[in-house]
Amino acid sequence: MDQTAALPTEIEGGLREFLDAARQAFGDELVSAVLFGSAAEGRLRSTSDVNLLLVLKRFDRSRIDIVREPFRTAHAAMRLDIMFLLESEIEPVMDAFAVKFFDILTRRRVLFGADPFVDLVVPPEAIRRRTVQVLLNLMLRMRERYALVSLREEQLAHVVADVAGPLRACASAILALEGKRAPSSREALALILTEQSDSDGNDIIKLIDMVRREGRLPPGAAAPLIFSLMSTAEFMHQRICKGSPAAAGRGHG
Repeated sequence: MDQTAALPTEIEGGLREFLDAARQAFGDELVSAVLFGSAAEGRLRSTSDVNLLLVLKRFDRSRIDIVREPFRTAHAAMRLDIMFLLESEIEPVMDAFAVKFFDILTRRRVLFGADPFVDLVVPPEAIRRRTVQVLLNLMLRMRERYALVSLREEQLAHVVADVAGPLRACASAILALEGKRAPSSREALALILTEQSDSDGNDIIKLIDMVRREGRLPPGAAAPLIFSLMSTAEFMHQRICKGSPAAAGRGHG
């Protein structure tokens, strides 16, 4: 667990306890345990989930039943979420969920076993295809959530917290497809915002940081922020579609 030194003490201890339970339950069926997302970066906020990927040789009911209660305890105590992935599924799942796994490849810490992603890359066309899907889903979700909960600013703030992670992951994916890199997904979104509006986008980034850190926004800020993020998602969607091979082909038609 030395790789999780940047984590809060209670999270590090909770992860250690769960991993001890998982290793006892799965034995040699457990191939790897990989922390990913904001926890892997040491950037956990009050609204953040702790995301863990367990690579297994097989999903055995008797072993899962043993680890069920430790998982429930850790989920309640520190919002632990687990992806159970079979060793044989790694490459097809990377292709099917390209944006998520591009983010995992960028932000991960191996807590147990060998790194299952050494020398693996997500195919660029899979990243492009899945980024388009994620952005469309985000746009549809934000519109629906705004119409449903915008009378309650605290609920709208939770929507911002929920969409911020996927939006930042898409920003990183777009920059990577364009041959650019940002130090983190947060900085990737900041760069996209700058290129969208010819401004630094710092106000939007600060509000996202605030809602992820504190679970709230200043009075009156949630609705404008949601519409700004909708606009950014639309901008990103147009940008990646213009750069797609299909779009290029249509341009020559």
